[in-house]
Amino acid sequence: MARRSPLERLDFDNVALRKLPLEGSEEPGVRQVKGACFSRVKPQPLTKPRFVAVSHEALALLGLSGEEVLGDELGPEYLSGSRVMPGSEPAAHCYCGHQFGQFAGQLGDGAACYLGEVKVPPGQDPELLRENPSGRWEIQVKGAGLTPYSRQADGRKVLRSSIREFLCSEAMFFLGIPTTRAGSVVTSDSRVIRDVYYSGHPRHERCSVVLRIAPTFLRFGSFEIFKQADELTGRQGPSYGRDEIRGQMMDYVIEMFYPEIQQNYPERVERNVAFFREVMLRTARLVAQWQCVGFCHGVLNTDNMSILGLTLDYGPYGFMDRFDPDFICNASDNSGRYSYQAQPAICRWNLVKLAEALAPELPPDRAEAVMDEYLDLFNRFYVDNMRKKLGLLIKEEPEDEILITELLRTMHNTGADFTNTFRSLSQISCPTEGQSDGEGDAVKKATDLLLEQCASIEELKAANKPTMDPRELAMLLSLAQSNPSLFQMISDRATIARQLDKLSRLKDLMETSQEELKAKQAEDWTAWITRYRKRLGRELEGQSDVLAVEEERVRVMNSSNPRVVLRNYIAQNAIEAAENGDFAEVQRVLRVLEKPFSSQPGLELPAWVGGGGAAARGERDEGEEEASTSTSRNPVPYDSKPPTWATEICVT
Repeated sequence: MARRSPLERLDFDNVALRKLPLEGSEEPGVRQVKGACFSRVKPQPLTKPRFVAVSHEALALLGLSGEEVLGDELGPEYLSGSRVMPGSEPAAHCYCGHQFGQFAGQLGDGAACYLGEVKVPPGQDPELLRENPSGRWEIQVKGAGLTPYSRQADGRKVLRSSIREFLCSEAMFFLGIPTTRAGSVVTSDSRVIRDVYYSGHPRHERCSVVLRIAPTFLRFGSFEIFKQADELTGRQGPSYGRDEIRGQMMDYVIEMFYPEIQQNYPERVERNVAFFREVMLRTARLVAQWQCVGFCHGVLNTDNMSILGLTLDYGPYGFMDRFDPDFICNASDNSGRYSYQAQPAICRWNLVKLAEALAPELPPDRAEAVMDEYLDLFNRFYVDNMRKKLGLLIKEEPEDEILITELLRTMHNTGADFTNTFRSLSQISCPTEGQSDGEGDAVKKATDLLLEQCASIEELKAANKPTMDPRELAMLLSLAQSNPSLFQMISDRATIARQLDKLSRLKDLMETSQEELKAKQAEDWTAWITRYRKRLGRELEGQSDVLAVEEERVRVMNSSNPRVVLRNYIAQNAIEAAENGDFAEVQRVLRVLEKPFSSQPGLELPAWVGGGGAAARGERDEGEEEASTSTSRNPVPYDSKPPTWATEICVT
């Protein structure tokens, strides 16, 4: 008798579909869905589904063994939605959203499909249960075909986007940042046409599916389905006027995911205010964590903001390489609305939109009072994290914020690599009493260390090239003077200021040689390092065991500053190998990202280096060509600055 699939043993308890309104119709086809939070759907099977990779740690949340799942011949079918597990009830969630600042009306799960909620297996880590008090994990497949919310799309995802979502979901978890999880990636022989860069050169790509796991995928936009007609766009939420559902949704979210608030606040309004404050706090903490690892989300619309304060929806995200506060990871974000430095303010804006969506259950004056706390809270989380990254653990000095600001300014001016510069800081020695004679040597050694992470003159010239045609810029500047109202319709002052700043930097660079640049970079770093070492010295004042304090500083810094993050070029190498049928690099990168703070002997370089690639171990997908762009490039270690070709990667 055939062995039963481990996926047939999952214990489903689909509370969301019982507690929240479900659409009556099960008809296929795109439509406005009124008075419901979910619609039943039928996932569309893939041809020859097969695993690209699984996350053993994420699958363990469901009580599954990764090895068992990989060895299960039905595994790829179940985890791509091609076959429905016993107890699963496939559905798509209805939500709205403000996209790039404009209310877009009904959006919803256009490619994602809720499969159900799996009961937490016995023996789950108490820490995970604290973060997920509901006792269930919602699982969904992304890329399983059409839903009522697919709009003009086909409900499919391809290998590129699926690998990026899979790897980043897990990378964020191991960095200690709240996130939805990813259990597996499945690819197939089914194909769809995609024009990657919207350049008029479409190509056939393999349909692929990610298994996503979270306590819930409800988001800010889930509560925007009740919105009245928007003043600017004229669009309204599909459930406008159905206020009783809003109350139902709030009851569900608070009872399931914020049980302490439900318990401690018997009065409804006070409960709702406490809930909103907790969402605000989690969001402030989350964005502070993003800023501290140089992560840029790319599409911070209200429909991509989790009601639990998790990182949600990995699209055109990016980890910053060279530090630039104006870093934009999404090539289609022309105005820089979602740039790195804009993220804290955008999250605040999104919280204000959530507050509007929760009214009258959340009184506007009470929401406003909560929002007044946001910036101070964000700043506190951010500075606390940054102190750990700088090893300032004993004393809190008001000047620490200036030290942090000066560090970032020096990184920006010298084009320093974000991740590697922070990682190098733990190697800077702390001045000890009575050793002033070696001071100059110590500062020079530290300066040389950080200069290795700085950009060359050519890299800085390329980085500061304005993205706007000079004639267009001149026209807009003239328009800003002559017709301000027309200017505001087609551009904005911040964009123009950024372009002018780049022009000014470029002009200076054109008049500078590589030697002059290096000398200036050394001068900048020497000044900062001198200040930093003085501050480290003050940490030791009055400490009897100086060595123990130093060891603890290095330990905390090395567990706060990752050695490896998922840089775009690392993902790109894995994607290109997978598109050529070699899945070993995806699996290898996952292993590297599971221990981002430590070095892993034998895992320093990509899989194909030294002939140890997948082909040698039989992990190549059938019927695929051997050639791969990534294998023909000079490999660089996972913890190095990106190679020059990485600047050409474009993510939209």
